[in-house]
Amino acid sequence: MTGFREPRATAPELPAPRGGLSAALAASLRDRRAPLPDPAQYPDPWGDDAQLSLYVLYELHYQGFRDVDDEREWDPGLLAVRRVIEERFLTALRAAVPGTTDPHEAMDRLLVEPADAGGVSHHLRDHGSLAQMREYAALRSLYHLKEADPHAWVIPRLHGRAKAAMVAVEFDEFGAGRAEGIHARLFAELMLDLGLDTAYGHYVDDAPAEMLATVNVMSLFGLHRALRGALVGHFATVEVTSSPGSRRLAEAMRRIGAGPAAQRFYDEHVEADAVHEQVVRHEVIAPLLAAEPHLAADVAFGIEATDLLEDRLGEVLLGSWRQGARALRGPRPVPSG
Repeated sequence: MTGFREPRATAPELPAPRGGLSAALAASLRDRRAPLPDPAQYPDPWGDDAQLSLYVLYELHYQGFRDVDDEREWDPGLLAVRRVIEERFLTALRAAVPGTTDPHEAMDRLLVEPADAGGVSHHLRDHGSLAQMREYAALRSLYHLKEADPHAWVIPRLHGRAKAAMVAVEFDEFGAGRAEGIHARLFAELMLDLGLDTAYGHYVDDAPAEMLATVNVMSLFGLHRALRGALVGHFATVEVTSSPGSRRLAEAMRRIGAGPAAQRFYDEHVEADAVHEQVVRHEVIAPLLAAEPHLAADVAFGIEATDLLEDRLGEVLLGSWRQGARALRGPRPVPSG
């Protein structure tokens, strides 16, 4: 695509606060003299305030923010605040998942779709409007414009076959050596076809807490060596569910008349992720557990936590669309393209 502008060429501005925790955090990020918030005063780990705060703190390790000093990435006070929010989020996740300890059992459940399957990709394929597809892409851009970056954190924590296979999959995600094939770029081109703004983090103010949680969990698992098994489980879940979901979304793009770049992104994932699924199952998870069998429960937890958060997001999206309402929060409309 000619005239392509890299979405991450400039850092985004801090998003608008959603409560006392994120407001105090933003003030401290802009001015070191401002006091850091006390997360203990904001106990809800699922809500907008906590999830936005966690998102902002994690983004310091990715693109940062235009009005925040890059040195704040490793600020001890910010890390302490983040740790409290993380621990509450982790506790809530562990309490909400079934608690399977066998990763193969957890994985097998992902491979069986119920007869009355009615997920987001099914809705968009069969009934979704162009406006709903734009909303979906706007929200997913919070991850897809940095696709595979959170999973790269696990590479130094693996060894042998597991490391080699993980690098092979990531190599594909990052375009196999070709900048124009990087999956994050392919998604930006999809957004252009849909008339969306491709600036990195542009739609964070539109994202409900459930969307932020699906992005945050990758960074939570990736930034902690102790959770390396959970990150592998998360990555496996993404690869296992991506191919059939991408096929439905590619069909949705064709049905609504989206452009070729919008179709290409999902077409690319149909075949690639079918291969990646097998690689992750047999060349990443199997050797990882052979070397570190005590990580089995963590891998299963990563699978179940990912599935849970995607289900929560799906309920929000479908609940809004079936009522004829927007799934995005706030008054700002998505451009009509």
